[in-house]
Amino acid sequence: MPEAEFKAKPPGSAKPPGARKPRPSRREKSRPEVPSEEKPGEENAPVLEPAPEVDGEPAPPPEAIEPDPQLTPEQAEQARKKYLLKRFWISGRGYWGRGGDRLAWLFTIALLILICINVGFQYGINVWNRSIFDAIEQRNARTVYFLSAVFLPLVFGSGSLVVAQVYLRMTIQRRWRSWLTTAVIARWLANGRYYQLNLVGGDHQNPEARIAEDLRIATESPVDFIAGVLNAFLSASTFIVVLWTIGGALTLTIAGSSVTIPGFLVITAVVYAAITSTSMTVIGRHFVHLSEEKNQAEAEFRYTLTRVRENGESIALLGGEEEERSGIDRNFGHVLRQWALLTGQHMRTALVSQGSSLFAPLVPVLLCAPKFLEGSMTLGQVMQAASAFAIVQGAFGWLVDNYPRLADWNASARRIASLMMSLDGLERAEQSDALGRIQRGETEDDAMLSLDNLSVTLDDGTSVVKETEVVIEPGERVLVAGESGSGKSTLVRAVAGLWPWGGGSVSFHAERRLFMLPQRPYIPSGTLRRAVAYPAAADNWTTKEIKAALDKVGLAYLAAKIEEDAPWDQTLSGGEKQRLAFARLLLHSPDIVVLDEATSALDEKSQGRMMEVLLHELPDVTIISVAHRAELEAYHSRKITLERRKDGAKLVSDIELVPRKGKRNLFTRALWGSGAADKRRAGE
Repeated sequence: MPEAEFKAKPPGSAKPPGARKPRPSRREKSRPEVPSEEKPGEENAPVLEPAPEVDGEPAPPPEAIEPDPQLTPEQAEQARKKYLLKRFWISGRGYWGRGGDRLAWLFTIALLILICINVGFQYGINVWNRSIFDAIEQRNARTVYFLSAVFLPLVFGSGSLVVAQVYLRMTIQRRWRSWLTTAVIARWLANGRYYQLNLVGGDHQNPEARIAEDLRIATESPVDFIAGVLNAFLSASTFIVVLWTIGGALTLTIAGSSVTIPGFLVITAVVYAAITSTSMTVIGRHFVHLSEEKNQAEAEFRYTLTRVRENGESIALLGGEEEERSGIDRNFGHVLRQWALLTGQHMRTALVSQGSSLFAPLVPVLLCAPKFLEGSMTLGQVMQAASAFAIVQGAFGWLVDNYPRLADWNASARRIASLMMSLDGLERAEQSDALGRIQRGETEDDAMLSLDNLSVTLDDGTSVVKETEVVIEPGERVLVAGESGSGKSTLVRAVAGLWPWGGGSVSFHAERRLFMLPQRPYIPSGTLRRAVAYPAAADNWTTKEIKAALDKVGLAYLAAKIEEDAPWDQTLSGGEKQRLAFARLLLHSPDIVVLDEATSALDEKSQGRMMEVLLHELPDVTIISVAHRAELEAYHSRKITLERRKDGAKLVSDIELVPRKGKRNLFTRALWGSGAADKRRAGE
């Protein structure tokens, strides 16, 4: 399928692959530093610029592509798969560019030179093979002993070259994988894209498996292939000349007529290789598809097992082992079915490969036998021809031996390229002004946070929250209320920069830090010290400071285990995790705190204690809370309410729970059509 059938679109003119709507820049220069606490897979990562991929510059994502509308679905899918391989090389070749590994070309050229020299050693051994058998045929003991002594240096030299080739080949693979993995991870973590991938459609499921496994195969196999192809080409070119020179022409008498076949050994080798290669291509034509299906099935099986481990407590408490076992068996059965299909392909290709390897040494001996028997060819020439034929056949049959690996690479390269394309879509949305997105900036006055005409939508354009303008002053404690599904948590994620789609702007006070406390705190692996200090380094606070923070939130009994490395995410209860999150908050001492159901796992008394500790230890902090419990109103100075409506939620009320003299109305304008602000002013 010609590549032209996949047409490039200018940025913003088409939906990017894997994303139907744009995403905003998570943090621009005007955005304050935002250390935060997230769910597993949603944790705040340091902002990383896209890694250099081509020519040493932070490469912009390739243009959005759309299939030619005239293509059938099958043709469009073939064109997409072909483009995926091209997309992999767009990033992969950067390893040899100005921004790549400075030793890449040195190692590559050295490997190519060693391959050429090794072919020379192969030719030397081939000539030695002829000489030793001629000496044996002539019963020339002196020559036999001399050639035996010469053989040792040849073997040592060839062996040393092979070892050096292995070192260079595997070093290139390791460094290329390191470079490309670093580049992909940098793009994946930048601006919260690792989180945004969960919100968009596209072929990027199980990104961790693609980065860890598929990217490894995608960078290992090409190096093996290129080295193998070069070695096969040089070997075939060299030993075809040997076969042509030694074999000469073969004259056959057929029905009383003489037929002369020039270069009969070369012709036989080419025909033999063509038969085996064609057979392999026909038999293994489904290898690529089956490898893709197998890799996807393996990734889904690993993900299922990971989910059971991560949610072990909930599963155990609910007694869901049988249901989980059913799901695991179902996924594993799919893996086994894919392996069974792949086994059939391997069996058929093994039949061709084994048959070829058995016939290859015998064919040249049988062809040369008539000339040897008539005395026109020596025993040494026969053995040299047999050796050369085997080398040529091996070179021509390279595809036969490597077709399964080529198919596996094809599948892995496409999977990692699919992830790259989804990242392209997110990155393209960040850079394009043609696609609407939430802007981020700084407040122009003393306000801590302002929402200016902010709208929040889903990635398909469905409105969640309509335009709103809200200003929150330093030290205010704002409670965001509303029924479930009214968009409260989505609005909070938009404020934190995690939700990409919408319009308007979110502005923070310059040089102020925001900290998120989600309903399910993220507990990293490692020591309890690291869990409390996260996302900062574990040694940023002394043991005394960490113990004091734990004591304030009612976790003093864990103080003795600060240095203990344990699975704390599985060990701590939901309430203990939320208490630990408050201890983390006290250590970081931010300027703005966003509590998203952060006390839902605590009883009313414990909830009150956490809020009292927060207000006592951080009296000047600005708080934005999302919660359903009415008793939380006592710890807030203001309450705004979201009401779910058909065309998107709207702010319908703004109540000052604790009147603050001298402060202007903080609800400057409700969503259009609500009329809440006008009614409140009329009541005043």
